[in-house]
Amino acid sequence: METSLEVTNMTRVQQFVLLGFPTGLGIRDALFVVFLALYLLTLLENALIIYLVCSHSELHKPMYFFLGNLSCLEMCYVSATMPTLLVGLWTGPYHISFTLCMTQLFFFVSLICTECTLLASMAYDRYVAICRPLHYPLLMRPQVCLGLALSSWLGGLVVSAIKTKCIASLSYCGPNVLNQFFCDVSPLLNLSCTHVALTELVDFISAIVIFCGTLLVSLASYSAIGMAVLRMPSAAARRKAFSTCASHLLVVGIFYSAALFIYCRPSRIKSMDLNKVLSVIYTVVTPLCNPVIYCLRNKEVHTVLRKTLRWP
Repeated sequence: METSLEVTNMTRVQQFVLLGFPTGLGIRDALFVVFLALYLLTLLENALIIYLVCSHSELHKPMYFFLGNLSCLEMCYVSATMPTLLVGLWTGPYHISFTLCMTQLFFFVSLICTECTLLASMAYDRYVAICRPLHYPLLMRPQVCLGLALSSWLGGLVVSAIKTKCIASLSYCGPNVLNQFFCDVSPLLNLSCTHVALTELVDFISAIVIFCGTLLVSLASYSAIGMAVLRMPSAAARRKAFSTCASHLLVVGIFYSAALFIYCRPSRIKSMDLNKVLSVIYTVVTPLCNPVIYCLRNKEVHTVLRKTLRWP
């Protein structure tokens, strides 16, 4: 009881300090220019994908519907984390209020959960297209695609609301320095001065359900696809089937490799500098590379892009 009263009487942290990348001024200026360029390029690439998918009837197919959703998500995703990174590089360690920190955490967790589910939906779409092509128009009809997309977005919001409420309800008595460039789960748990076992349990269970569950769906889909491709009679058919999945498989590999390394371990992670590097991969590099990866080998997207830009 006395311990609880002492914690209650302590001054609650009203703001956090995002340490970001504490380097020399010259290096910070160079990093600011680089990350600003990457941010603007990411927004441009994904906005172009959304425009192409919406404006060309040739791309009104389930695969491109999910790709448009993913591009919209990537724009929101990078916009949830990049501004604090840029401000930190411009001004030094960034002071963020408790409320704004929790808001950023809510959107970040929501979007990362939504991305996991969207990637699993895209893997299922490729499974149906290759393994059950005769049933594709029925299994991936517009109502099903819309339902999968809505469940991805709404599911991310629900999971994030639960996790953010648990983290926001903890007591933060100081210190208030987050060794990260945005408000993330693990650094916040490290700063809590109260018992975090229940919050860590919620975080672990949600990681298992969201990350591992959607990863298993993707792996099961691609295992079935791999077996189906190996049974195809001609090399040309195998190459065509593989080319439709290679881009998505590469995106899944990059995203899950970085995210699972962080979020499927105990929450109190000590190697925070390594975490910051990995965070850059899935918050900056992945949203930048996804449009390039998906469009690089896609003839339909090439065709509508040339038509839009009036290339010969």
